[in-house]
Amino acid sequence: MRPRCGPGAIAPINANLVLFYLLASSLPVPEAGPRGKLRLVLTVNDERREILVDPYKTLLEVLREDLGLTGTKHGCELGECGACAVLLDGDLALSCLVAAVECGDRAVTTVEGLRDGPELHPLQAAFADHGAAQCGYCTPGMLVAARWVLDRKPDATREEIAEALSGQLCRCTGYQQIYEAVEAAGRVLRGEAPSAPLLPAVHGRGPDARSG
Repeated sequence: MRPRCGPGAIAPINANLVLFYLLASSLPVPEAGPRGKLRLVLTVNDERREILVDPYKTLLEVLREDLGLTGTKHGCELGECGACAVLLDGDLALSCLVAAVECGDRAVTTVEGLRDGPELHPLQAAFADHGAAQCGYCTPGMLVAARWVLDRKPDATREEIAEALSGQLCRCTGYQQIYEAVEAAGRVLRGEAPSAPLLPAVHGRGPDARSG
C-alpha cells in the first residue's frame, strides 16, 4: 500500500545523474536560470510556485530551504525513516529520494497543507487528543502518510493503518496512540463521532478531569 522504505530500499538518488538523464531523454527539463540554477514551476499546497533551484537539490531541500516549509523533516535521507513524507500528485512519496528537477508541473502536499484555513484537519486534532505526538519529529510524516491512507479508505482497519504507516518510524509512542488517532480521524471523516482518548483526564475532557 505504500512506497518501499526500510531495509532493502533503493539508495538515495544522485540528483546530478537524474539531471543528466533528463537532459539526455525526451522528458521536459526545467528552464535554466542564472548561475546554473533551474527555473522550477510546481504547485505546493494548492499554490502555484515558481522558483530558481540548484539542480542537485532534492525535493526535501527545496521545500525546506527554498520555500521555507520546514514541517517536512530531515531524517535519515536514505528513505528509511519516513520523516520527509509528502504527497506528490496524491501519492505518498519520500521527498529525500525525489530530485527536485523531477517535480516540474506536479502537485506537492506537505503537512502544512493539511489544515483548511484556521481549522485543523481531523488527523491533526486526533493526534493532539490521543497523545500521538511526543517529541514530534516523526509527526509530520505520520500525518501525511495517515492522510494518504484515509483519503483512499476512511474505514481502514487497524491492520491496514499499521501497514500504511509501516515506513514511518517513531521512537517515542510505541505506535498505539498513533493508530488510535488515525482510527478516530477516520470516524470523523465518515461523519461519525470520534472515539474518546484513552486518557481523557489528561486532556481535561473526561469525567475524572479536574477543573483548574
